[in-house]
Formats: sequence, structure tokens, C-alpha cells
Amino acid sequence: MKIMPNRMDYGFMKYQKEFEEKALSVLRSGWYVLGKEVAAFEENFAAYTGAKCCVGLASGLDALWIAVKLLGIGPGDEVLVQGNTYIASVMGITINGATPVFVEPDEYYQIDADKIEEKITEKTKAVMVVHLYGHVADMDKITHICKKHHLKLIEDCAQSHGALYKGKMTGTFGDAGCFSFYPSKNLGAFGDAGALVTNDPGLAGEARIFRNYGSEKRYYNKVAGANSRLDELQAGLLNVRLAHMKEITDERRQLADTYGRELHQKEILLPSTRSDTCPVWHQYVIRTGRRQELIDYLNDRGIGTIIHYPIPPHLSEAYHSLGHKKGDFPITESYADSVLSIPLYTDMREEEQQYTIDCINAFT
Repeated sequence: MKIMPNRMDYGFMKYQKEFEEKALSVLRSGWYVLGKEVAAFEENFAAYTGAKCCVGLASGLDALWIAVKLLGIGPGDEVLVQGNTYIASVMGITINGATPVFVEPDEYYQIDADKIEEKITEKTKAVMVVHLYGHVADMDKITHICKKHHLKLIEDCAQSHGALYKGKMTGTFGDAGCFSFYPSKNLGAFGDAGALVTNDPGLAGEARIFRNYGSEKRYYNKVAGANSRLDELQAGLLNVRLAHMKEITDERRQLADTYGRELHQKEILLPSTRSDTCPVWHQYVIRTGRRQELIDYLNDRGIGTIIHYPIPPHLSEAYHSLGHKKGDFPITESYADSVLSIPLYTDMREEEQQYTIDCINAFT
């Protein structure tokens, strides 16, 4: 049996007729940029998250750097962000000339809220929370800290579509929630796509202008903006998948429950869930001190895995200029050396998961 770490074709085939009908409808409409599909998706996704406003953008990274920019953060400013995130989170900060200040993660792989205040300086302007792997950070503590210190709060929700903290959806706690709809995401498009959600209509209005070359009216440019528009085709296809998000999320939770119930391998540590949260399991991430052995063992049995992520941003070549060295963030580095994502995807077959479980349990 051959099992990929992620299968996007299953998610397409499950709703194939709807996707194909929507694609043809958009293609036949003759309108491909900033039309009714984008408007509908923005309305639908805002309602889904519980935010007042949604602005469709070209990618999740665009959502991050545009949010940082429009919140007035730039050169000389610092933004706190967890050390074990994907590098795009950090790029959203540095594209604007601001400096990322890394905070160690907690046992749930999220930013450790108890370590935030010790990193705050007079230069700190914001906290960027990354709801990694579809889990949720400790938002009560984080929102309290941001209010206490008058800091902006940005949520990177690239992996947490639909995740809840005390019944409230990620992306709606702070000034801006930034989403990626890359095809591998729980709510995935069929190419690059992203969005910014906010409860501030003024910020949403600025983002709508900025994404379209800084233009509110054609050829009349208020600011030097960007070309970052969610296109009609991706918006239409996202509208299709969004209508099935409850089913998709429930399935992923069931798959995660099965892993948690049936994996008994003593060499691995299973993920745990913070109380008062409902994760959406974008990834099912285990940890082991014998990672490469396990990877090779599973590869030999046709089971693919992915490391999310092998090199933390502070040790990446891209951020050598920040001056960090190995040992600066031991928890982050320990996670980078031990985490492993095992197969979990939309419409995963029961026999595929059971084979994965049996192989992991038999690892010696």
C-alpha cells in the first residue's frame, strides 16, 4: 500500500461535480478579477469566522505582510512571534523592515504566553500568534498582555481554519487574522490564495485599496499599493469547499481521535490538546528521538511523512543577519529535531489509516 503524507486529489474528487460546475460557471462569466465570486467569498468567510470583514488576497504571506504594514509597523519596530513557526510568519514581519523577536513554544506547539512579557521592550509594537498545526494558542492570556501593553495582535491562521478557543474562532481575537488557502490547507484553493479578516472596517477598507494597486477607483491611486487580489476562479472554488467545512473538519477530528486512541508506540509522543479549544488538525504531529529511523522505516512500507519544520527561522540562512546561533532557543530547536507529521487528509480511507497505525505500532 502506498500512502502519501497528504492527498489533495481525494479532497477534489469528493466534491468533484460541484468544483467542476463552479469552474465552468466562472470561466463562462467573462469576469475574472474582483467580481461576484470574490464578494460572495468575502461575505461567506467573514460569516464563517465571525469577523465583521474579510478581504480576499493573493496568498497567506500577502495577508501577513499587508496586515503588518497597514497596522503601522515598520523599521525600528519589533514583533514577537513564536520560534517554531513556518518562515512565512517571520517574512510577514521583515518584509516591512520590522524585527522579529522569537518566543519559545509551549507543550502544544503554540507561542508560550507565559514567556511573552519578558520579551517586550519599548520597541515592541505587536504580537503575532501562529495557531500551528490547527491547534490554538492561549488567547485569554495573550489578549490580556496585548491590551495591558497596548500592542497590536496579529493572528497567523494559515493552519487553523475553523479552530476554536472557548467557542470563538481563530482570527477574530486581535486586530487582524491572516489566512492562507494554499491547496494543502483544510480550506484549500487550487492555487495560491489568502485573506485577511478583521473587526475593524477601517482596516478592511485600507486593505481593499492596498491590494488593488492602492486604487479605490480605477486609475486613481490613493497609496502605493500592491497587486494582491484573490481571483474569481479561486474564490468560486473556495466557496464550494467552504460550504463543506463542517464535514471536512469533523472528519479530521475523527481521524485524529483514532490516532490518539490506537497509537501505542512507546518511542513516540502524541500531540495533546489545550483545554477549552477545538483544534482542526491541519497536521497530526508526533515527536520521537528516533525520527530518521522512523521515517526510513515508514518509507520502506510505503508511508510518507513530512517534517514541519526541520530548520527553525532563527537558524535559517535567510535570517543569518539576526545574529542567532544554535542553542538560543532550545525548546524550538528540540521540536525541530523531533517533530514528524504522519498522514492525515480529507477523505482518508479507513484502511490507509489503519495500515499507518499498525506500521507505527510495530516499529522497534
